[in-house]
Amino acid sequence: MSQEVIETKDGLKVRKLIDLRPTTAKEYQDAIIKRVDYFSKRRDSVFNDMAENIIVQGLQLGLQAKIKIDELLGDNKDKIHDVVEKLLFMGL
Repeated sequence: MSQEVIETKDGLKVRKLIDLRPTTAKEYQDAIIKRVDYFSKRRDSVFNDMAENIIVQGLQLGLQAKIKIDELLGDNKDKIHDVVEKLLFMGL
């Protein structure tokens, strides 16, 4: 595959295809797959894992707290929900 590399003002290098052969599609497909692999590996950074873990753990703690509160309230849960809703609607 013949190509010409052109450098822009920003320092970005652009490849310009000069001729087209039957194997060009396969070569570009392989290049795209390599780029996808490269960026998927870059995503596996410590920061991304840490941020995702913090979010998931926060949601987990919130759901566990709701379950514990519902267990503590027991049968009074519906009555307390009604009182809270009435208080909220009075404020509006």
